[in-house]
Amino acid sequence: QVQVVESGGGLVQPGGSLRLSCVASGFTFSNYAMSWYRQAPGKERELVAAISNSGNNTNYADDVKGRFTISRDNTKNTVWLQMNSLKPEDTAVYSCRARTEVIRILEYWGQGTQVTVSS
Repeated sequence: QVQVVESGGGLVQPGGSLRLSCVASGFTFSNYAMSWYRQAPGKERELVAAISNSGNNTNYADDVKGRFTISRDNTKNTVWLQMNSLKPEDTAVYSCRARTEVIRILEYWGQGTQVTVSS
């Protein structure tokens, strides 16, 4: 049974930090690139950060570069998003996606975790 479960969201003041976790099971984690997406109310879902299956390559949305860091541990089937210097405009539901193109394209999504940045 495939599961992708995010955690670590919450309410934080502007300038604060949060660390999101995404734990996967039911598939070969090391074959999957992992990404964090977010969706704010009334807005389209957008890519925040992505990491290759090996962890050697990462990329970020322009507005989070230098503030957010994506990382993974394939021995723990886990990917993290460290978010620093948070801004109110970072408020959104953050979701984790696993994607592979090995043999065929498969994608799995988590249910999301709410991040609210407010004073």
